[in-house]
Amino acid sequence: MKKIKKILVSQPEPQSKNNPYAELAKKHKIKIKFDPLIEIIGLKVRDIRLQKINVNNFSAIIFTSRIAIDHFFRICEEMRFIVPNTMKYFCVSEAISFYLQKYTAYRKRKIYVGGKKFEDLLELIEKHSTEKFLLPSAEYTNPKTIEFLDNLDIDFTRGVFFKTVPKKSAIKRFSYDMVILFSPIDVDSILKNFPELFEENHEILIACFGDVTQSYAESKNLKISLKAPNEKNLSMLSCLDHFLSKK
Repeated sequence: MKKIKKILVSQPEPQSKNNPYAELAKKHKIKIKFDPLIEIIGLKVRDIRLQKINVNNFSAIIFTSRIAIDHFFRICEEMRFIVPNTMKYFCVSEAISFYLQKYTAYRKRKIYVGGKKFEDLLELIEKHSTEKFLLPSAEYTNPKTIEFLDNLDIDFTRGVFFKTVPKKSAIKRFSYDMVILFSPIDVDSILKNFPELFEENHEILIACFGDVTQSYAESKNLKISLKAPNEKNLSMLSCLDHFLSKK
């Protein structure tokens, strides 16, 4: 196997130059290029109504991403719906909860925060089982998230507020030794943008984050060289660091 010198990461470039990926690149003397292979498209108000979702009927919102926060409040604004002060917010992480400050007075709201995984939030949700929960999400959501919520004795509705679609890459010529993918749409996009990479004898290493992405990539007959997370490393970054250290 040839030495890894250049890696393509299918995510937006971090705003700070002193980010963990930059430190990793310096440590292993490699180059890392960021190129989001997908774009987010918000659904329209009529799409939400077709799902028979009336935001006014819910007393609690479950947020699993910043994108979900953006599109929930966008839809509320377009519907001219003023989110009541009594609304409760359940956020999968502290970073996501802090992002709520963009739209609401953080200290005056009832905000509940989980740990590092969605499962850590379930106990808090279950303690408020009398609420009517809304989960704003993309069309492709981790099925385990829905399964976890289905297993709770709560009233919840999943709403598709945005969707992800493949994006045309600005890269003219693919010259990377590894590509890191984070979603099934990333897989579709890389196949659409660079189909020649995945011929039988290609030498490009493929890394996938999450069971859903891995299963989808394998269904497209892609050979995965690095799967994350694992028992020892919970993030793609730590998995990649360990992988490169063995080379």
